[in-house]
Amino acid sequence: MLPFAPADRTAFPFVSGEYRIKHVTADWERQGCLTLRRAVFCDEQTIFEADDHDGLDAAALPIAAIACVAGMPEQVVGTVRIHQAEPGLWWGSRLAVHRDYRGAAWLGTQLIQHAVGTAQARGCTRFLAQVQVQNLRLFERLHWRSLQAIRVQGRPHVLMQADLAHYPPRVEDELRFVVRTRAAA
Repeated sequence: MLPFAPADRTAFPFVSGEYRIKHVTADWERQGCLTLRRAVFCDEQTIFEADDHDGLDAAALPIAAIACVAGMPEQVVGTVRIHQAEPGLWWGSRLAVHRDYRGAAWLGTQLIQHAVGTAQARGCTRFLAQVQVQNLRLFERLHWRSLQAIRVQGRPHVLMQADLAHYPPRVEDELRFVVRTRAAA
């Protein structure tokens, strides 16, 4: 500890105010998504043992939320993947947000909106997801409806469907956001 630092000082992680929500194109982005998924679904939630990778990863389109510093992409802090199961039927899965960025509820919201909007632009007529029970209210606020209670990996989930009327098609592969934070008083 530095001699001038107070003994009871609490360290807070740096949280960027600039983000990109984008379709994954670079290897480092893909690896960042997989690393984040492993941290959330294996280490933190212990839903999977060592890896959450499955056969859908080869066909799915991964989407990343990337925190930027001085305009430059720095770290994958959120991810979701989408895939078309049959013509018109799309699924979203593996929505994850880095622990330090969960206070920004809008980040998960933007990932969901970009996922459904991207599918809409590609001909989606029905969009489904298996949602963890603790995330049910978020999805309901985003105009999703519950279809049935299910279990995934032995954990309670809800099969949900997006109301596509609330998700205009998004043809952009990348969106940029700057979040203004209040300075501490």
